[in-house]
Amino acid sequence: MVHLKSEEEIHIIKEGAQILGKAHGEVAGLIKPGIKTSALDKVAEEFIRDHGGIPSFKNYNGSFPASLCISVNDVVVHGIPSNYELKEADVVSIDCGVYYKGYHSDSAYTYPLEGADEKVLLLLERTYESLFKGIEQARAGNRMGDVSYAIQSYVESFGYGVVRELVGHGVGKKLHEDPEVPNFGKRGKGVKLVPGMVFAIEPMINMGTKNVVQERDGWTIRTADRRPSAHFEHMVAIREDKTEVLTTHQYIEEKYSYKWRSKSR
Repeated sequence: MVHLKSEEEIHIIKEGAQILGKAHGEVAGLIKPGIKTSALDKVAEEFIRDHGGIPSFKNYNGSFPASLCISVNDVVVHGIPSNYELKEADVVSIDCGVYYKGYHSDSAYTYPLEGADEKVLLLLERTYESLFKGIEQARAGNRMGDVSYAIQSYVESFGYGVVRELVGHGVGKKLHEDPEVPNFGKRGKGVKLVPGMVFAIEPMINMGTKNVVQERDGWTIRTADRRPSAHFEHMVAIREDKTEVLTTHQYIEEKYSYKWRSKSR
């Protein structure tokens, strides 16, 4: 069941999303070779709690041990922070959620460290662009398949693999709500988009095969061919006459020192 949000609820979610965006910014300013992913997680948790929020991911389903999902290189999503030290040319996805005044917010960004291969940079840039291709189709009167098709058709034109097992989702009082937001689909199919819907669009795109495997820890998802993956995420609210992006990457782009994208939004 899709829970439509009131203007008051959307306002609260957007407030939480500002805390989330700033937490991402705090982490972005620290990403460099030599830093442990566990140290990034600690900074994010402290910032979120200091600003009146609760990390959405920590103890999710009673078992996720951290506040951030930190996924490096061939890890698609749900990577667990550890003593791993980031290295030159790594690619690292940071996914974070904030619970604030009874509502969740959720967003993700993938960082290339300096020295990353040009083909990897193109994967990231095209995945980022596919997020906005999806957002452009997320408007009242369209179907979810229009969003999904926009993402899939764009990235597959470059030969990339679109992960099937993991999708975007509604966000609200629960971190994961209906509707599901696949990154693959057919135009004109799926749930009709109506005002009051709030959901996360999050392309998870692989350099090679679309196939993934789950590690024994029950969380970490890797590409089956061990090639790199990229992941970007924004939450949107559907309005009568427009679509509002509730999350922000502004603070990331202000703090992350390596200016890798050729385009800006």
